[in-house]
Amino acid sequence: MKQFPTDKRNAANSASAFARAVQKMPQAHFDWWLFTITLVILAVGLVMVLSASGITAEQNSGDKYYFFKRQLVFAAVGGVALWGAALMPREWLYRMQYPAIFLSLLLVLVTLSPFVRDINGAKRWIPLGSVSIQPMEFVKISLVLYLAYFMSAKQDIIKTFSRGVIPPFAVTGLFCFLFLLQPDFGSAVILAGILFFMCVASGTRFIYLFFSVALACAGTLALSIASPYRLRRLLAFMDPFKDFHDTGYQLAQSLLAIGSGSFFGVGVGASRQKMFFLPETHTDFIMAVLAEEMGFVGVSMVMLLFGLLFWRCYHIVMGQSDLRDRFTAFGLTAILAIGTVVNLAVVMGMAPPKGVPMPLISYGGSNLTATMISIGLLMNYSRTSGQWKKSS
Repeated sequence: MKQFPTDKRNAANSASAFARAVQKMPQAHFDWWLFTITLVILAVGLVMVLSASGITAEQNSGDKYYFFKRQLVFAAVGGVALWGAALMPREWLYRMQYPAIFLSLLLVLVTLSPFVRDINGAKRWIPLGSVSIQPMEFVKISLVLYLAYFMSAKQDIIKTFSRGVIPPFAVTGLFCFLFLLQPDFGSAVILAGILFFMCVASGTRFIYLFFSVALACAGTLALSIASPYRLRRLLAFMDPFKDFHDTGYQLAQSLLAIGSGSFFGVGVGASRQKMFFLPETHTDFIMAVLAEEMGFVGVSMVMLLFGLLFWRCYHIVMGQSDLRDRFTAFGLTAILAIGTVVNLAVVMGMAPPKGVPMPLISYGGSNLTATMISIGLLMNYSRTSGQWKKSS
């Protein structure tokens, strides 16, 4: 009982320290356009989760609103995380690059432990009561924080191989290797994509990037040949209707859903493919259901919203005067852009099927929370976007 006053004083001191740190931040306005666009896309996602998951939820839990209500909770948690990231003092964020990397590494190692069971043949989630955490979603943010720190602090050696290329490639390669052990080939590809684009932005020599891409392609081909399952999925991706009832089934059903939507769609809630034909209707393939129900017009409107989102992100990135700020904002934008492009490519049959959710639209707590943290950090950077132009 005697320690309570001390605990209260410590809590009060921490709160006052946070308040003082926030007051020291530049007092420019947030990018409210970015926030508004995010809310609109999130609202579309909630409607689609409700529409796409109702039948599956009613069969599995007896409550057709089960996934929708959970997504509402995830959105609320993500909203808190967004504003926490938006208000976080920049110096606090920049002390987290190594702790975040080590914590992410620990979480990934936990997924490979005997305490985590397989789900659909992979160990990607850590169960915590009624929810599960997918470490990959937070590894992406941790990796961006580390790469932005390294590439901004080591600009004088970034064009050298031993000191400027090996360290970031080694850290990213370690995570890619662990994800391949899960196995989660899609996550390894996403991390490699983040590294590639950040290397391009930081000025890494083209010859190093060329050979790294060539090596990655060779490794991908070798893994596909060595694994009969991956090879079958790759061949099925080239012609999904040839193996319609086996490896090509999911992609074929996705294409049927998109084709059924035509120009205006069949109407929200009227999808036929979600009647247990198309797997993962409310997660990775939710855009196929959206295309069926809202048609070409609906998909175009969603793509326009994402285009506006990335336009605001670009404005924030280019408005940063500090190199580390710019690299971090660019990496966070790359996370959102790669996730969006890869998900659409998979749903439309332009890339082999991978477990990549659509940001802000697919069901899932880890992805939604991590996405909103990324947007919150971008809003944080929007407070300093363009100030250097006014002062010059």
